[in-house]
Amino acid sequence: MNSTVCPKCGNETPKLFQGRCKDCFLENFTLAEIAPVLHAKICASCGARNIRNKWINYGNLEDIVIQTAEDALFVHEIAEDIEIYVNPRELTPHLYRVHIEVDAMLLDEIFHQELDTEIRIVRESCDMCSRISGGYFEAILQIRATNRIPAEEEMKECINIANDVMARMRSKGDRLAFITHSLDIKEGADLYIGSSNVCRHICKEIVSRVGGSFNESESLQGRKDGKDIYRITFSLRLPEFMPHDIIEHKGRVIEVRKFGKNVTGVDVETGARFIGTSDELEGATLIAKRKDLQKTMLVAIENNDLLVLDPDTYETVTIKKPVMFTAEAGTEIPVIKTEKGLLAVADKSK
Repeated sequence: MNSTVCPKCGNETPKLFQGRCKDCFLENFTLAEIAPVLHAKICASCGARNIRNKWINYGNLEDIVIQTAEDALFVHEIAEDIEIYVNPRELTPHLYRVHIEVDAMLLDEIFHQELDTEIRIVRESCDMCSRISGGYFEAILQIRATNRIPAEEEMKECINIANDVMARMRSKGDRLAFITHSLDIKEGADLYIGSSNVCRHICKEIVSRVGGSFNESESLQGRKDGKDIYRITFSLRLPEFMPHDIIEHKGRVIEVRKFGKNVTGVDVETGARFIGTSDELEGATLIAKRKDLQKTMLVAIENNDLLVLDPDTYETVTIKKPVMFTAEAGTEIPVIKTEKGLLAVADKSK
């Protein structure tokens, strides 16, 4: 077997470790090291952690303390199969004592070392919270509806969608995904948003889920570091009609069921399914909202006909039975008067 001589002790050894035999190498060997005092910078408002001058959304305070210790821990480069155990203990809201145990395989032996450090919590204001408190925004989202005032439930849905989009983008590291402030007005709402890119994602998500359209326009606000600074206004228009609006479109009476990328509905007279785009509904007119429909007595059902009382004259008239009609004689049913005459409106769940 080939061997060499240790330059420190002069003994023969089959292998040198950093220029020494195994015994000489282990005399001053340290498996792991950590500084006696560490500092963890945390945002006092949102709890983000500062790592190398970059703010990152993180978990709770204990998670940050553990990660701070692990990041600062040095384990010898030739160690293998390393296992680290970190046990933090809170002394005060600003001070943690952390006990660390390290196990590793080295030179065919298992080494164990225990260390202790102190982590001091430094609370500052992160870039995002500083911008919010300073009123920073790059974009204005104007939420309106076409030819009407948005309903309260629509506005709540739009705000919820905006918050969902921002939460997803913050989880991916976008520190400008925030609303600086909002302004409720009669025609809708204005949201002042930290990033134009975030605002664009919000608009696309709302249009995809609720329907409508949006456009954007930019205005020059000034210059910084030799670059033009622009602010973008996003004009979001919700659809002219809402789910369960009953409209007249190209001679058909349609109850709108859902808006999104496409508009779906039901022909009140025939029960046929309607699918189209918002552009295809251009020129349609609102006849009534389902909640405002008149109710009248269903006298009898004869095959595909219904005998009902005219809600205005109280005369018995015969009208066509809608598809999926489930009401029974002697009950009240919703009806609507159109140019085609009186029409029964089927259950909205059908």
